[in-house]
Amino acid sequence: MDFEKKHQEDLQRLRGFRLLDDDFMTKVFEDISCAELLLRIILNDEGIRVLEAHSQRGIKNLQGRSVKLDILAVDSHNRVFNVEVQRSDRGAGAKRARYNSALIDANVTEPGDQYEDLNETFVIFITENDVMKAGLPIYHIDRVVRETGKLFEDEEHIIYVNSQIKDETKLGRLMHDFSCTDAKDMYNKVLADRVRYFKEDERGVEIMCREMEIMRNQAHEEGIEKGRIMQLIKQVCVKMQKFSSAEEVANDLVEQDVPLIQKIMNVAPDFAPDYNVNDIYNALKL
Repeated sequence: MDFEKKHQEDLQRLRGFRLLDDDFMTKVFEDISCAELLLRIILNDEGIRVLEAHSQRGIKNLQGRSVKLDILAVDSHNRVFNVEVQRSDRGAGAKRARYNSALIDANVTEPGDQYEDLNETFVIFITENDVMKAGLPIYHIDRVVRETGKLFEDEEHIIYVNSQIKDETKLGRLMHDFSCTDAKDMYNKVLADRVRYFKEDERGVEIMCREMEIMRNQAHEEGIEKGRIMQLIKQVCVKMQKFSSAEEVANDLVEQDVPLIQKIMNVAPDFAPDYNVNDIYNALKL
């Protein structure tokens, strides 16, 4: 009974999915033809030919922690595109765009590569709201030399697409499609067919239901991990009154994650004397 109830809830949730929902968007745009259409419209370039498209691709930073990108694509000119859907303004901040761009550079290069061989990169945020607050449909961010006004030409591009603008241009119609819950209301056939597959075809629905089950399990595991870290923060905040090193704290605890304990000890003093666990957890930026 619980399984059937959960399945019906999944079907109801699936019917309400839009391309602005990243859980759904990532499945649609891992298809090369859909990714190609998306990039051609946003970059106004019909010549783009996508060779690879991956969803939820994990890439590592220097500390070895993985960040998942909604869509990562590569075209025939070896240009790399990261497309993110953000319904929250906070998740589409300038430093998030900068961070994604830096991670891509670090992960697509090999030891010994020349700087001149760096891939041209595009980090594209499709936002539910107009985060730039200028009422424009699209914003292109490139480095410029202030004194001359000329482009720096480092081939690193950041683009924000405002999904609020749904006019009769190709981009406006694409943003209309991003807001649709029903494939029959969409302009772009390639996208409509893919959306219809996941919402109406038995095999596609099965795939999406399986994905939602995976996401539920991941959320559960992440909740358990967060609980473990929150408990560790409490313990470390007590133990650091007695011990001065992370190794000493670890030796006095069951938990032996010395690097994490050290991070907590670095951050926690900023929150003395109350040592609010939630604030310390957020400051760790794990």
